[in-house]
Amino acid sequence: METKRCSFWLPNKNRFCANTLLSGSLFCGNHNSRAEGEWIQCPIDPSHSVLEQNLNWHVKRCPLLKQVQSLSDQPFYKKGINAGSDGEQQEEETSGFNDSKLTTMTVSSEMKRNALHGMSVPKFCNLIEKIESVHESLCKDIQDSFQMPEVCRLWIKSKEEERKLPFQEKHIMQQASIVGNLENFAVLKNSLESKPSKCGESNEGKEDGVSTVIEFGAGRGYLTQMLADCYGINRVFLVERKAYKLKADRSLRQNENLTLERLRIDIEDLNLNAVESLQGVPFLATGKHLCGAATDLTLRCCFPEYRKDSSEQNITNINFEGLAIATCCHHLCQWKHYTNKKFFLDLGMTKGEFHAITWFTSWAVDANHDSDLPDTTNCISHFQSIKEQGNEYSDGVEKILSEMEATKRAALGFKCKWIIDIGRLMWLRELGLDAKLVRYVPPSISPENHLLLAKPLN
Repeated sequence: METKRCSFWLPNKNRFCANTLLSGSLFCGNHNSRAEGEWIQCPIDPSHSVLEQNLNWHVKRCPLLKQVQSLSDQPFYKKGINAGSDGEQQEEETSGFNDSKLTTMTVSSEMKRNALHGMSVPKFCNLIEKIESVHESLCKDIQDSFQMPEVCRLWIKSKEEERKLPFQEKHIMQQASIVGNLENFAVLKNSLESKPSKCGESNEGKEDGVSTVIEFGAGRGYLTQMLADCYGINRVFLVERKAYKLKADRSLRQNENLTLERLRIDIEDLNLNAVESLQGVPFLATGKHLCGAATDLTLRCCFPEYRKDSSEQNITNINFEGLAIATCCHHLCQWKHYTNKKFFLDLGMTKGEFHAITWFTSWAVDANHDSDLPDTTNCISHFQSIKEQGNEYSDGVEKILSEMEATKRAALGFKCKWIIDIGRLMWLRELGLDAKLVRYVPPSISPENHLLLAKPLN
């Protein structure tokens, strides 16, 4: 007797679902209608939901349970060690953000938007004036630094000939420019000058240059692959909380002179000082597109002695040689995690205004990035006239935002991105590091083109 199949139509596959039916239903378990209140989020892995009556059974067998238990047994796991806290700086919340939800651990984009729309018009106009003033005074001298080192160009050519590049050209360009900026910043030594051997051979035994790389948010690890092949890196740590297919690990492990460790852990929970094989080893920290707060978590992870809540002893085991982080997704930044709250507080900005600025950054990717965006300083007079009307401007903040031109919203979003990253730059400099912030690729390749660089002062 032929098994009956689910009656749910899959338009993308142009066929019905092939799963077997539930008893008494025309659909399988995935497509059977869900009664209100029957399904709840799994407390172990919120990415999926389960029937409420099956919850007790499921939590004992959730596929993520074994991974969580295994992770907690690792010596380098410490829950929330790099998270930061709302109480790192004492501030008075005086903004127009009165939503009590803003005191919760994670502030969603919807909460940020609703709180922004609830601001009074004068306070909103004051915020725009602050953004323009801060950007004008601190972010004027950001330089373009689009790099393509010769060693990377040769490497890319060889990989194209071998047909072994499983990623897009725009990603290769970004990776090469990150590497090139590290070389220009004197963190990496020009490998064509330092070794006569062909690209991809080890530079084992070298007396200078970086030998160990930690890639945070490594994903498939292709940035590290370029670094290892072109600059003779002989020890690699890939930090990533997710599992990926088509990783560079297989290619990296074929290099007999290279040691690879993949740490499957959230950066927030990584105690770098407890990674036994990293004790006393000088390292370079990298990250390509560390979304939102992941950049701040990485900075805390690399400099544990500067965590406000640090109780670690033996912190001298961490030996920092350099850093290159491509930041992105600033709309996901959180006050709790942000490294330089003092920067915003000293500018007269509150936690609520910080969240507003992070929400503005989502506009930056809405424009056409093949052309220059307009300056927004000419909007000041417009906002000034609205401000003078005060609460008599009855349409409110939501109306003001809806009337802004898309290109001007995008320009304002970019300015807010720079302000957030300038705060991180200042934090690194306050640690006594040589640090700079550059645009490392044209916006036509990626509008998320900020690169944060740092190294110890000579």
